[in-house]
Amino acid sequence: MSKIKFLTDTASDLPLKEAQAAGIDMLSFMLTVDGQSYAEQRDLSKEEFYDVLEHNDELPSTSQITAYTFEEVFRKYLDEGYTDVIYVSINAKGSATYQNACNARDALFEEFPESTANMRIHIIDSENYTVTYGYPLLVAAGMAEQGESVEAILRYLEHWLSHVGVYFVPMTLKYVKKSGRLTSVAAFAGEILGLRPIIRIAHGEISVTEKIRGEKNIVQKLTDKAIEVMQPDSPYIIIHGASDEYARQVEAQLTERLGYPPVYHAKIGSAVAINAGYDLAAVAMLER
Repeated sequence: MSKIKFLTDTASDLPLKEAQAAGIDMLSFMLTVDGQSYAEQRDLSKEEFYDVLEHNDELPSTSQITAYTFEEVFRKYLDEGYTDVIYVSINAKGSATYQNACNARDALFEEFPESTANMRIHIIDSENYTVTYGYPLLVAAGMAEQGESVEAILRYLEHWLSHVGVYFVPMTLKYVKKSGRLTSVAAFAGEILGLRPIIRIAHGEISVTEKIRGEKNIVQKLTDKAIEVMQPDSPYIIIHGASDEYARQVEAQLTERLGYPPVYHAKIGSAVAINAGYDLAAVAMLER
């Protein structure tokens, strides 16, 4: 009989207590602020991090989760008798964390070759950020609780992650330009003209899909874009930062036009906030 352990990182933006209640372990990214290190969600809440971004001229930095950390965790799961470990990671193109997990798995099985007969470690690159991969893990944990097979759970995760996209509008491009990580967006100079981008992240790639003129058009344009790209009758997620004003308006419009509400609400954490700012409105959905 399978004994499954789910694992992710805090860039999935699941609240720590909710993940723990679902049986999902989360490894924290380390944040460095003014020379001081903090474990995301454990030492520094999302709200506290927003305050740091707002009041510091220098951007905080994040550190990848090391192979050593993963190897320690995998050894623990082996000792606890898990037959399958499913780790879904932050986008591999944006962090070395995914590769570190792969290296840790290889090192463990090289040191203890007999363990390959007792435990499988499934490492999945989400190719995305935030609850685009946090939410499906909650669903996967529920599937395991209902007795679904590992194979069925992996098929579900593969289908979701291969179709999910997130579309967001940052309220300012200051952080995009500071971080330089969203290179396709950093060159966007629309703020001077009163333009804001709708930014898409899917399949590991980041792009500007549309330009919005004026704040008053953000809700309508983001709603229209979500409906345009969404698979019919599929679930969607509302995401926001420090303020949920625009996100709630998008939710109201989508609920009215689609005839059903979102399956989940989420607040962004450091991985998104450092690069996109702490104030944004976003929708994640399965794309056509």
